[in-house]
Amino acid sequence: MRFSTSVLLSIFVALTSALPIIEARDETNATLPTVKIYGTGGTIASKGSTAATTAGYQVGLTVDDLIDAVPSLSDVANLEYLQISNIGSNSLNYTHLIPLHHNISQDFENGLIDGAVVTHGTDTLEETAFFLDMTIKSEKPICMVGAMRPSTATSADGPMNLYQAVSIAGSSKSEGRGTMITMNDRIASAMYTTKMNANSVDTFKADEQGYLGHFFNDNIEFYYPPARAYGYQYFDISNVTDASEIPEVIILYSYQGLNPELAVQAVKELGAKGLVLAGSGAGSWTNSGEITNEELIDKYDLPIVYSRRTPDGSVPTDDVPSYGIASGYLNPQKARILLQLCLYSGYSIDQIREVFATSYGG
Repeated sequence: MRFSTSVLLSIFVALTSALPIIEARDETNATLPTVKIYGTGGTIASKGSTAATTAGYQVGLTVDDLIDAVPSLSDVANLEYLQISNIGSNSLNYTHLIPLHHNISQDFENGLIDGAVVTHGTDTLEETAFFLDMTIKSEKPICMVGAMRPSTATSADGPMNLYQAVSIAGSSKSEGRGTMITMNDRIASAMYTTKMNANSVDTFKADEQGYLGHFFNDNIEFYYPPARAYGYQYFDISNVTDASEIPEVIILYSYQGLNPELAVQAVKELGAKGLVLAGSGAGSWTNSGEITNEELIDKYDLPIVYSRRTPDGSVPTDDVPSYGIASGYLNPQKARILLQLCLYSGYSIDQIREVFATSYGG
């Protein structure tokens, strides 16, 4: 028996939404926008043993708990919510991201909400943000938000971050800017922003590209009119119903004395359909590693993207072998997602190279 795409999507969304409770908070205020909060877990939903605990805490709060902790949210938006998962972001994968994508997309398409907020652990927040930015086709804003301190800590940052994220997601000024990361009074683009510090509250930055704006004294202040950054692409994954449909791409990290056989194992034993290299400097790889990479491309015709292990900078085409693909300004984790989406879409190596070239205005 065959089902249409719309029927499959409806079944999939229904199944992924069965466990959590979706509710509208209090009575609807016709003068306010409607914002839906999609919870995935993370530090923002965690509790520690003492007020001084900022490490070793456990996820334990639901989206409902987060909303209850910030009563003033009802002053800026009509709220709905959905619990997608409740785990640390280091454990998130496509089994969670695909339902998240489908639920947000469907809510936008049905005109049910004006903006979306995703509460998320900070460890991989930038990856989910980039994934949503590339796969959700809407002018409506999506705000990714998390916290660096658990809810029980003195000066916990989660409540204010959530308040600002809901405010920004519900603002018409936020439309047409794609997925944003909103933490610590800053508004940043999902394209370039990355976690720069393992512990600091002011961790998410895009040092070279800058921020989109900031939140000050209940005011949303953008520096630029709505625009999408170089490198923006849209990939239609509306037909994806299983995480296994997204091709496997493995990241390899450069270091002195690198064992080139790691690349062979990634392809032969782990089934990688593509590789991303976190190279030293501007994406450089070892000489022996380059020989292995060329052999892999000749034998398996798989794409190899050259990125960098440094926090910032670009990998230009001139620094990459002719058979490789330059990541431009994309770090390894974002390059991996972009390569996976290209492979899912059936792009050739030349087409993939063209997609990556747009990340640096190529």
